Amino acid sequence: MARGSRRIALKVVRIGNSRGVRLPKAILERYAIKDALVAEERDDGLLLRGARDAQLGWAETFKEMAREREDWSDLDVASSDGLDPEERW
Repeated sequence: MARGSRRIALKVVRIGNSRGVRLPKAILERYAIKDALVAEERDDGLLLRGARDAQLGWAETFKEMAREREDWSDLDVASSDGLDPEERW
């Protein structure tokens, strides 16, 4: 289990002709979940997140990179290592 993670048992209930889970209000508020979720299948399980986090735009990505102070000084070497110059990404 990831550091700081908690296990919460959720009951699968009938919702019309479908089945689903009800999330506690505290979880909805903590993760700012409003009207939609994105479910991501992973090898180790299912990740749920608020729909607003589904895809970061360039501005959000740049802010996150700046916040993490990522070092891109070796990008030119890494990007040219073994790549065909005629191949388009």
